[in-house]
Amino acid sequence: MFQGSDFPDLLVGLDDPDDAAVWRLDSERALVVTTDFFTPVVDDPYDYGQIAAANALSDIYAMGGQPFLALNIAAFPSNLPPEMLSEIVRGGAEKAREAGVVVAGGHTIRDQEPKFGLVVVGFVHPDKKLTKAGLRPGDSLVLTKPIGFGVTTTALKQEKADPEDVAEVVTWMKRLNKEAALLAQEFDLRAGTDVTGFSLLGHALEMAQASKVRLIFSIKNIPLVSCAEKYAQMGTFPGGALDNRMYFGPQVVFDPGISKENQMLLFDPQTSGGLLLGVPNTRLKNFMKKAEENNLPVWEVGHVKEGEGIEVI
Repeated sequence: MFQGSDFPDLLVGLDDPDDAAVWRLDSERALVVTTDFFTPVVDDPYDYGQIAAANALSDIYAMGGQPFLALNIAAFPSNLPPEMLSEIVRGGAEKAREAGVVVAGGHTIRDQEPKFGLVVVGFVHPDKKLTKAGLRPGDSLVLTKPIGFGVTTTALKQEKADPEDVAEVVTWMKRLNKEAALLAQEFDLRAGTDVTGFSLLGHALEMAQASKVRLIFSIKNIPLVSCAEKYAQMGTFPGGALDNRMYFGPQVVFDPGISKENQMLLFDPQTSGGLLLGVPNTRLKNFMKKAEENNLPVWEVGHVKEGEGIEVI
């Protein structure tokens, strides 16, 4: 098994918990490479294609990079209608186009259950990448999308979700993290990740461990989609939420006044979630002001201190 030290230009690889691999080309450019694909989370094939593409692109944005090239990766049943296949691929292609990304090909196999996503390549300056190890005591934590996607899409699978709730969540899942990544670069941030299957607390804990710090979240400041608490009360959490709670929960301290349902929402797996960024306090005011000027949703959800683990107050 090779070690990262065997390849000095591999800036982020197997030894790191980050969202994509990073390979230095020269002093000004590094390639950022990732892939992600999954089974449908919504019924509409076009929306599914858009969400899958936005989710794959997000790993590049989470590293502070800008994507430029993608390949489709898909598995489709032989009995899936051709018009449905084309809508999935069209959704992905149009989301890639919105990101300024060229889809240059791809590969498809047969499988019993549909799966779709992208291989994505981007660029980042070698010294300006975002990593999970970049947090420092005194940083503020900001989040760029609300949470509650998993509990809502599971309610959809169980035929318990209201159409307007699904529409709200789909709108968020289709939203690119492009502007958030550009803002992170503008303010010279160094710490970031995107919130996906491991949940807000799972990905945050990876940041805490990589940065060797303690994270403090304020429950009242963490944004939820409007229907999240309703479905949390109904218990429509995906199995991944229970796995996240079991795996990450022992390293999280909750204020005893926080309900079990709200605790579980912080372990809810997200598809195409927002970026979780560390912003030094000296830049926070201007960062939030610029986000508002750009109509970029950003919530200050916590802060960083010395120590280890996570506390939710």
